[in-house]
Amino acid sequence: MPEDVFAEQAIGGSTMLHITDGESVAGTLRDSAIPGVVSTYGDLMYEGPAPADLDDQAWFEIRAHFVAEAGYANLEDARQFLKACENALAAFSEHDEVVIWLDNKLSNQLILIKILDWFSRRNLGMVTLSLICIGQYPGLEHFRGLGALTANQLASLADTRLGVDDAQYRTAQSAWNAFTSPDPTEIQHLLATDTSALPFLAAALRRHLEQFPSVDNGLSRTEQQALSVIREHGAVSGRQLFAAVQHQEQQVFMGDRSFYRMMADLSRARCPLIHVSDRCQVGLGDVSITEAGREVIEGRADHIDLNGIDRWIGGVHLKGDKAAWRWDRTSEWIVSHQ
Repeated sequence: MPEDVFAEQAIGGSTMLHITDGESVAGTLRDSAIPGVVSTYGDLMYEGPAPADLDDQAWFEIRAHFVAEAGYANLEDARQFLKACENALAAFSEHDEVVIWLDNKLSNQLILIKILDWFSRRNLGMVTLSLICIGQYPGLEHFRGLGALTANQLASLADTRLGVDDAQYRTAQSAWNAFTSPDPTEIQHLLATDTSALPFLAAALRRHLEQFPSVDNGLSRTEQQALSVIREHGAVSGRQLFAAVQHQEQQVFMGDRSFYRMMADLSRARCPLIHVSDRCQVGLGDVSITEAGREVIEGRADHIDLNGIDRWIGGVHLKGDKAAWRWDRTSEWIVSHQ
């Protein structure tokens, strides 16, 4: 494309729409030489309810109430944010091409299957839907996601985009149905099929299943990692704990606010597993393990037996004194636990 035409498209009136997961990538895309309008779809569905068979309004409401109750935003701001996410998708018909920019982490893979499921139920007409989804970048030993790339590095990916094909649509539909199902074995069944059309999906969904309470002690993988760090190193700051836990992840998927909220829940349980000093301006103060926490991490007590549970994991709502579904680390399988 001649340089002057490229510049003209970049200034305004471009027929390209770029959709990515948040302002970190979106802002860098806007600073790049890539023409088009950039929008975000940033609903982080690894946390909070994602039940099946909701219409758009019901979805907005249940997600907005979760965001507000978690303390991430007030209810009206949460509604506006989620509506903006949907508006980003609905604007597809105003463009000739929509390019989805995502990476391999769990949060992005959940956005990917939701977006592709959404588009699969629309008549795209003459609009081309393209995908850029990577798990590494040439020259970077440790790829930390699209948000870590520069404007020039993102621009170098533009020509690698490929049109979404039928296999990708089918895989995304099946994955979204499994993720939102109240029966997590649906994900397990999906993982036994060929999901290679979306090459990072299987690892992401397997990591999602690891957030279910363990059969060993009732802790999710993230909780297990956090308590293990504190038991080994003693009291640490919230920032240090977050960094140490994320270091144990193959693909980082959880933001610090989500992690700090999880730790706060452990400290406020009826039988606290950790003690958190006064909150500092960003995150948590120092975090130390309690005697109950030691008993749980050493397998001598069970977190759910001690504290019960009220948690959504995708489409599954675990509530009460028992967790109906548990993750068996040995067999790497979801099991019923009545």
